Parts: sequence; C-alpha cells; structure tokens
Amino acid sequence: MMKKNSYKIITLSLSIVLLSYVALAQSVTESKQVLSEKQKAIVLISTFTAKGDLAKLKQALNAGLDSKLTINESKEVLVHLYAYCGFPRSIQGLNTLITVLDERKAKGINDNPGREASPINDSNKYDAGWKNLAKLGGRPTDGPIEKPTSGYGAFSPEIDRFLKEHLFADLFSRDVLTFAERELTTISVLIALGKGVEPMLASHLALTMKQGITRDQIEEIFVLIEKSVSKSDADAARKVFSEMLSRN
Repeated sequence: MMKKNSYKIITLSLSIVLLSYVALAQSVTESKQVLSEKQKAIVLISTFTAKGDLAKLKQALNAGLDSKLTINESKEVLVHLYAYCGFPRSIQGLNTLITVLDERKAKGINDNPGREASPINDSNKYDAGWKNLAKLGGRPTDGPIEKPTSGYGAFSPEIDRFLKEHLFADLFSRDVLTFAERELTTISVLIALGKGVEPMLASHLALTMKQGITRDQIEEIFVLIEKSVSKSDADAARKVFSEMLSRN
C-alpha cells in the first residue's frame, strides 16, 4: 500500500511539474508580439516598391487591402517612400495602386478609403521637423532647437533644412500613418536598397524600437523579407541589427 501511495504521489508531482512547464511555454508564446497582417503588408509594399518589382507589388497591395489597410494608408506608404528611394519608384508604386484599385472595383470590391491627413499648421517647419525627430528618438521637445555643428548637416545646411522641413515636418506630421508605421516603411526600403546605407538602417532600426516595435517583430521582418524578397538582403539587415544592438 505504501509503495502504491508513493507511486501516486510521484506521478502527481510529475504531472504538476509538466503542467507548470506547459503553462510557462504558453505564457512565453502569448507574450511574444508578432507583426499584424497590416504591418506585414506595409513591409512588403515598401520593399517591392523600392526594388521596382511591380508584379509582386500588386500582390502585396492586394494583400494589404485585404488585411484592412485603407486606400489612403496604402497611398501614404507609397508617398513616404519617395524620400528614400526617389520619385520614379514612388510614382510607379502609386500607378500600380491605381491599377489594383481599378481591378478590385471591377470585381465588386469596395475598399475603405480611410481618413485624410489632418491639416498641418506649423509656421516654422524646421522647428516642427526637429521636434518630430526628437519625438522619434524619445528625446525632450521643449529645449532649444539645435542645428548641426559637424557632419553632413554642417557641411550642407541645405540638406539639413530639407531633411527637417520636408521629411520630418511635411511627411512625418501627416497622421494617416503612425510614427511606428512610417518607421516600418523606412527600414523596409533601406533593407531593399542594401549595401551602402547601413548607417541609416542602423539609425532607423533604433528609432523603430523607440516606437514600440519589438526585437521579435523586427526579426520577423527579416524572416518575411528572406521568404518573400531576398535572403541576402535579410542576412545583411540581420548583421546591421546585431551590430546596432551591441552598441546600445
């Protein structure tokens, strides 16, 4: 009888331990944040636009609209991209979106236009852009506006002004996309551009994490790009990300 009871106790203890491990594994899985279908669409739309792969861009745009990305959000991603991969790629992306919308409408699909950007009333664009950049980096915005005293910004004050007044004021102030969605767009196009823009990619990976995109989600972006676009691009981005994390 004693042996039988001891066996039952041991079996019960093992069951409790096993259940504890299962509960812990479920907890870890549930706490791991993953990209939404909408975020995945933003990544692929940005990447294929930068690559100029219009056939795959059509697929990504359709997938984005199916995952409830609005027409204006899709359009805004493509507009944002011109600051990183130029007007030709951006305009071809917009032309592809027009084609996709026409085809979907012909099939009886009525996509949600979404809301327009709120009016922007910044009287001093440079200051507004500086503050948006400070917000992106998690820095205070109520201090004195700082102008660069070294590097490319000091060497070319014009490009610094264009960067602050246009990219970070005109574009980042448009609230059709969140800062996090704009950073997802930005890192995706920089990964697609590849060699030669590693410092910019590292900087924007850090800014992306400041917007609440987790390490797991960024690593998921690399997996998505590896499967859908290019393994070499994904591996190069992983290296930049690893080096950025080691410095921070």
